[in-house]
Amino acid sequence: MGAAVRSEAGLGSWELFARRPHPLLRRHVLGGYTGYREDMLAATRRVEVPHPGIVVIVSLGPAIAVKGRAQTSFVAGLHEVPVTTEHTGRQLGIQVNFTPLGARMLLGLPMRELTGHVVGLDALLGREGAALGERLAALPGWPARFDALDAFLLARLSEAPAPRPDVGYAWSRLAAADGAVPIGALCDELGCSRRHLAARFGEEVGLAPKAMARVLRFNRAVARVRAGDDLAAVAAACGYYDQSHLTREFGALAGLPPAAYAAAQAPVGRGVAP
Repeated sequence: MGAAVRSEAGLGSWELFARRPHPLLRRHVLGGYTGYREDMLAATRRVEVPHPGIVVIVSLGPAIAVKGRAQTSFVAGLHEVPVTTEHTGRQLGIQVNFTPLGARMLLGLPMRELTGHVVGLDALLGREGAALGERLAALPGWPARFDALDAFLLARLSEAPAPRPDVGYAWSRLAAADGAVPIGALCDELGCSRRHLAARFGEEVGLAPKAMARVLRFNRAVARVRAGDDLAAVAAACGYYDQSHLTREFGALAGLPPAAYAAAQAPVGRGVAP
């Protein structure tokens, strides 16, 4: 648990406050809860790159434009292309990145229905989703808001069906290896055909196993590029044929080559400033 308040001359100030979810929820969340407040001096535009989580934003303040459309609280499904977000300079909310299977359970719909889409939380969860932001905004601080979010999600988890065992196994193998598992090997382990696995996995997770492996591998590469690692070493460690292959993947999934992506890191550590 911790808070970070930062300011930068000519930009404004921002605050991040992070906490892990309740123990029963942790296997369904990538990282933890992140409360954020931004008070920037100018409009802010960012490019968010594909990653293996289902993003849920619970807005406690002004709307944000995602893919050119104003959103308050929303869910973003898996994407295979970069996505642009924009806001006027002020933001307040909580972000949770669910695993695809965690989102499948807690949101109550197949993830294929969200792939490539951004959907309002009210459209997915009805009155509960519409009221969640207002409920959390009325609480006195981040710890109380996180406690209330825990309670909200635990209530949904208690009624959620478990994922299909074969899909759960395939997801866990791919996630643990950052995508570095041959799909044929997964099929052999499960005793099923590629077509069978692709259909079930795509329905529950949102992408076919091969596409999901690509996003997982890219996510690992992004972390190392952000850390300033040598690009040839990143390519080798993350399973790319060579540095040129890595560069092509960054062009396709981030819209920038790796060095330019690293140089364009936006404030608050989320996305890149185009």
